[in-house]
Amino acid sequence: MSAVTEQARLADRIIALEESSTLAMTKMARELAAQGHKVISLSVGEPDFKTPAHICEAAKKAIDDGFHGYSPVAGYPDLRKAIADKLKRDNNLEWKPENIVVSTGAKHSLANAIQVLVNPGDEVLIFAPYWVSYSEMVKLAEGKSVIVDGAFENDFKVSAAQLEAAITPRTRIVMFASPNNPTGSVYSEKELREIAAVIERHEGVYVLADEIYEYINFTPEGHFSIGSIPAIKDRVITVNGVAKGFAMTGWRIGFIAAAKWIADGVEKLQGQVTSGTNSIAQKAATAAFTGPLDASKEMAEAYQRRRDLVVGLLREIPGFKVNMPDGAFYAFPDVSYYFGKTDGVTVIKDSDDFSNWILNNSYVSTVAGSGFGAPNCIRISTAAADEALVEAVERIKTAVATLK
Repeated sequence: MSAVTEQARLADRIIALEESSTLAMTKMARELAAQGHKVISLSVGEPDFKTPAHICEAAKKAIDDGFHGYSPVAGYPDLRKAIADKLKRDNNLEWKPENIVVSTGAKHSLANAIQVLVNPGDEVLIFAPYWVSYSEMVKLAEGKSVIVDGAFENDFKVSAAQLEAAITPRTRIVMFASPNNPTGSVYSEKELREIAAVIERHEGVYVLADEIYEYINFTPEGHFSIGSIPAIKDRVITVNGVAKGFAMTGWRIGFIAAAKWIADGVEKLQGQVTSGTNSIAQKAATAAFTGPLDASKEMAEAYQRRRDLVVGLLREIPGFKVNMPDGAFYAFPDVSYYFGKTDGVTVIKDSDDFSNWILNNSYVSTVAGSGFGAPNCIRISTAAADEALVEAVERIKTAVATLK
């Protein structure tokens, strides 16, 4: 049977699904590295720090204590309480453990919430630039993604007026991340209150707030959760986890905090798909949420230093337009200056071409902005050692100098 025929046998929803651009670029980088090239990978959004020792010790103790059985679908009670306490402490969110559902990573939590709330044809307003999987998750739920673009001049952030203009009778969810992946932009309390005022006027519209980068925030005022605004509290689904702030990407623990009926719906769905998540990882996450935040703060300080380093170096490259990210660990330069230019062999038509060309000519992996809803940009992860970041930007600078 031919490959074409085999592809046609897949379900339509899978054929229509786009491959994650971040994972695709990471795969290409690994293939080049396997060929012997010295590749600097700045495509994956993964902390380069180790999980803090006290969290690892909690996992080891759980193993030694024989904590090996199936876990409750919504998560262990002590973890759900720890999350509820964390939300009150850090986010001014008053939720009980019964409002919390623990899942296999924040990505899983986002997908659960969309599946639970979106019917075929419902619209999900996605603030762009957005994380690559948002629109594909909506597609799997048979919803319609409506992209609302944040302007470069406004640090890629969407205004309340833009949101108001985009809402229709079919709007079900407004979805965004703050701090943002891929831009690093952070919505201020003032901006979120303005957005909340729009939501309040539209009954039946919910907010899916992705706060996975909460602890990596460089603004003086710090993180503000839109779910803490009383008027729309019951219509906000807050998503978070341990991957970024605690350097626990492989532990796969995320959660939602939401009104009880939404949490019940997510638990019902999860019970038929994955059931409860890893028991050992849940014990580690409990230690993360109840333990000291010193390591998280130290990591955030390192990310801020790297941000300053990388943005400064990128601004020295002719044609690069670079804003100053207020959080997360990414730079998101506009590289459209190079569209239409060539090295004599390849013509750079768009950010996909640019990102691929950079990988093959300087052995630095980035991610094209097209997958994030920003086709003029590329995403560069700053979650790497300072020396690697300096060398990577120098390689890019040298490579683009050959484009005419």
